[in-house]
Amino acid sequence: MSRYWSDIVQKLVPYVPGEQPALAHPLKLNTNENPYPPSPRVAQAIAGELGEAGETLRRYPDPLARRLRETVAAHHGLKPEQVFAGNGSDEVLAHVFQALLKHDKPLRFPDITYSFYPTYARLYDVRYEAVPLADDFSIEVDNYLGDAGCVLFPNPNAPTGRALPLADIERIVAANPSSAVVVDEAYVDFGAQSAISLIDRYPNLLVVHTASKARSLAGMRVGFAFGHASLVEALNRVKDSFNSYPLDRLAQVAAQAAYEDDAYFRATCERVIASRERMTQALSSLGFEVVPSAANFIFARHPVHDAATLAARLKDREIFVRHFKQPRIDRHLRITVGTDGECDALVEAMRELTTTP
Repeated sequence: MSRYWSDIVQKLVPYVPGEQPALAHPLKLNTNENPYPPSPRVAQAIAGELGEAGETLRRYPDPLARRLRETVAAHHGLKPEQVFAGNGSDEVLAHVFQALLKHDKPLRFPDITYSFYPTYARLYDVRYEAVPLADDFSIEVDNYLGDAGCVLFPNPNAPTGRALPLADIERIVAANPSSAVVVDEAYVDFGAQSAISLIDRYPNLLVVHTASKARSLAGMRVGFAFGHASLVEALNRVKDSFNSYPLDRLAQVAAQAAYEDDAYFRATCERVIASRERMTQALSSLGFEVVPSAANFIFARHPVHDAATLAARLKDREIFVRHFKQPRIDRHLRITVGTDGECDALVEAMRELTTTP
């Protein structure tokens, strides 16, 4: 039936998400979900919004998500007009590609990065240049200096977990005054420095966040962009030409409750960070080379054992990690940080796989 497809669909190479195993109790360390539930306030807020009969669900949600944006803006020291809310950061990024990144000069992003970037570029016909990472998988800042086109990169980067210090991010933003610089901070709360503090000084800076990771709301699909009001207006123009109601009522109140419980959020992040360091040390003791991570995952390789084989043998034990068949990183595994018990189970399995003849 492909004869009915449009030309652009014929050329697309879709993004491939991490496997969602249909098992009763898999050890799922392949999609960077938070191992802990969201704040207890989230369930309370959802129940309150539903009421006894779910009466509110017959009404459309607020298309501007005003209360949520006010809460998130206050949390970050911004004004509500500097906050855009969308159906997960993937949708926010899709709007960013359409609204801000399609120009005559090619968009620049790392060659090893979130694999949705080239997918969106092809979908929206955005010319791009994949800029090589350094040998240690760090972003080489000098490659993004000079006003040569829009810039997009995650901080921390994915799937490597490496982060840039805020001073380096500011160098990139300052060096591209005529172009948008977009920093995707999906994992920033696990140890990196946010660029949100730079927004009021740089009208070309847009910062993208998600509630999926640090706030444990992957199932609700809530994402944000922060920037100058004119950038947010551009995103709203695209949104309202696509879907005026991207966030349902339950998602809006759930995300608002998660942001209001700052103490729970910080405590959860600290637990994940502690587990990450513990798992890093344990895998290093087994001979793995682990890239320094500021995310809720680690990126590791064993000098002797093939990564694809390890991933397959772990899957046989119902332990799921992520392997990318991509040049330069096909010997690495990306492993989500779970609870200490889950991390221990992963390490023990790795011990058996790498030390047993």
